[in-house]
Amino acid sequence: MFTTTGSRGMYKAPLSKSLLLVPSALTVLLTLLLPQYQGLFEYNLDAITDDHQVWRIVCGRVICLDLKDTFCSGLLIYNFRIFERRFGSRKFASFLLGTWVLGAVVDFLLVQALHFLFELEVDMLPAGLLGPVFSLFVPFFSSIPRVPVTQLLGHISITNKSLVYIVGLQLLTSSPFMWVIALSGLLSGVLYQCNVLWVRRVLAVPGWLGRAGSLVLEPLLEGSEPTAEAPLGMGATLDVQRQQRMDLLDQQMLLSQLSQLRRNNAAQQQQGGLLNWSRLFPTLRQRGRNAAPPPPPAAAGPQARRPEPIIPSAPPAENAPVTEEQVARLMEMGFSRMDAQEALRASNNDINMATNFLLQH
Repeated sequence: MFTTTGSRGMYKAPLSKSLLLVPSALTVLLTLLLPQYQGLFEYNLDAITDDHQVWRIVCGRVICLDLKDTFCSGLLIYNFRIFERRFGSRKFASFLLGTWVLGAVVDFLLVQALHFLFELEVDMLPAGLLGPVFSLFVPFFSSIPRVPVTQLLGHISITNKSLVYIVGLQLLTSSPFMWVIALSGLLSGVLYQCNVLWVRRVLAVPGWLGRAGSLVLEPLLEGSEPTAEAPLGMGATLDVQRQQRMDLLDQQMLLSQLSQLRRNNAAQQQQGGLLNWSRLFPTLRQRGRNAAPPPPPAAAGPQARRPEPIIPSAPPAENAPVTEEQVARLMEMGFSRMDAQEALRASNNDINMATNFLLQH
């Protein structure tokens, strides 16, 4: 379903795995077995402001009380696990903590603004870890490239990010005041992304807590490393299964070529640190030279017929120059500048092809 983050499961994402297991288990426990205690985890704003029940800010914004919201937020957390792999568990936890705290402040500001401008009373908001989930759409929109997949009705473009937005829209329409939580989460994500009031430093997870969490979570929740012998996912039809096997064989072939290239050019990599991408992705000119038939041999003897002159064709256009904007987009995903430039040159400045290759290898 989610092709944006690959098929590595929960490898290198122990925090995401804990966010999937622990809140979901508590939601099932409160919904099915202990429904009489659900009132303690309601995000009741009147109880916080009038009765000074400050503990509801924590309980009401951690445990979700709706199974459908739990399922949708779990799908989104599973998809957003790519940010934990890219930034590391501690930085990912700092993002969640910062947006969670900012979201609590923005929630009250939005509710007060609705009451002052439109005289709309909002007593209770949806409970759960929903604000940080919506805030993750900010880096998802800005840093994950948009790769077209297919066309719907010939006009609507379906990309690798469409399903994620559909699940977010489903979560947005699940309750009347969910849009307040969504807007609060998006605003907190933008504020954290822009580092307003040095929020990244103020609300960062301490180093000792990150080390303690790694000692506890990684042995228990870290997924196993994927291997090349891992079985393929079962496709819906035989054509899908054949295509999956062909894709796997192509990937193994590219990896073997890359390994052979690294062994052959070890000295060159030490000097320049560049990969010979032209061996993997030959340009159109090189393909034309390789595909051009050899000239016919000249006939022996003085009376041999001279070959007719061949009108030279116009040389193919050079590859488009690599733009700094596309290089910057690839560097934001964690790739080095040299690899990003070489991938764009080899793919004729096609950022989608370059991104797919860099993400796979």
